[in-house]
Amino acid sequence: MSVDPAFLGRREIATADDMEQLGLRIGEQLEAGDLLILTGPLGAGKTTFTRGLAEGLGVRGPVQSPTFVIARTHPSLVGGAPLVHVDAYRLGSAAELDDLDLDQERSVVVVEWGRGMAEELADSWWDIELERPVGADPAAADLDPSELDADAPRIVTISREQRS
Repeated sequence: MSVDPAFLGRREIATADDMEQLGLRIGEQLEAGDLLILTGPLGAGKTTFTRGLAEGLGVRGPVQSPTFVIARTHPSLVGGAPLVHVDAYRLGSAAELDDLDLDQERSVVVVEWGRGMAEELADSWWDIELERPVGADPAAADLDPSELDADAPRIVTISREQRS
């Protein structure tokens, strides 16, 4: 895994632009074979983070949530690894994820909603948990669904995991 360990830990991200910038800085360091598993509720910033990551990788966009297509491949525009962006929300098991036959060794793979499923894709991965204030902050608990993408602080926790 190629990402600077300085990114490990918990941090507050103030805006969607800051979330994209975090993704961009991490994306600039990724290589083929890297796996990132993103976890967080609806509107936490998983796809926003992935947009920045895609920019850092130099892949073709636009990056949108792959909820209905399950997986999208974004080819490199700069001769690097393509980005495979997966949304495992509608998948029922790790076997269904495996059935997608992802080219994990030659791609950077990001799996949204992948915790508990995507760990079998690699021996090690980046676990990235994104939290939004709904439910945690009484003032934000009443956010209407149209406000899920609104600029509000998010908490991002990044850890390195390995299969035992």
